[in-house]
Amino acid sequence: MFSSQNRCIYPKNALADVVCQLRFPEILEIGTQAPAAFQESIRQEYPMYRRIMTPVPAAPNSAGAASAEQVHQFSSADGVWKIRLSSGFISLSCSRYPRWESFAGKLDKPLASFISLYHPAFFHRVGLRYVNIFSRKSMELEEYGFRDLFSPCYLGILSQEDVRESSTTRCSTDCQIALSGGCTARIHAGPGLLQNPVLPDREVKFIFDLDLFMNGQVPVNVTAGAMETLHSQAYPIFRGAISDLLHDRLMESTQ
Repeated sequence: MFSSQNRCIYPKNALADVVCQLRFPEILEIGTQAPAAFQESIRQEYPMYRRIMTPVPAAPNSAGAASAEQVHQFSSADGVWKIRLSSGFISLSCSRYPRWESFAGKLDKPLASFISLYHPAFFHRVGLRYVNIFSRKSMELEEYGFRDLFSPCYLGILSQEDVRESSTTRCSTDCQIALSGGCTARIHAGPGLLQNPVLPDREVKFIFDLDLFMNGQVPVNVTAGAMETLHSQAYPIFRGAISDLLHDRLMESTQ
């Protein structure tokens, strides 16, 4: 399941979304006042603003209904990069991932500004999530089955030679694993159809959703180290999930 190979940078990748989220004890000021000073500090790089409401599910065994959380979203002009800020979290997301060092650098200024303006006591969850969506068509691997491309532990019954992909309407694997350094990995893997009402896509793709996180009271001054620790866990899991065939295809130059 875990690869011992050295990390490499893939010229091609299947990342549809990468998110780093830091959750903190609720700061009421963010929920009651527009974060104008925060916007001004990052506006050159994230000029687009919109306020959105995101659903917050009711607590387990609670009779209460689900609620909504107000989120302030600041986006780059091309929409690729997004900073989101609410009374309980700050996050950075990217839909065209370059490499870890560039991604982490994009969070430096917004996070420093947030800490300077709002003084969070600590972060009680630091998370790093990689959502990979593999298209055999775009990678020119249509002649191969998923069992040729992914480790059997993420395939469920599709790893069995007598099970046909075309006959399997649903098959996914979900697991949660404690890792070293106080980290936890939550993994969802399996084939599926993407929901796109504007342009329907009938190709069955393979989704590999890796959510790494660290809970507890993470001091503000060690946040960067916590994110580096999470990132260091990502490649061994990812490389262990894909076959040599898929690895080699991802390593091919895009030019």
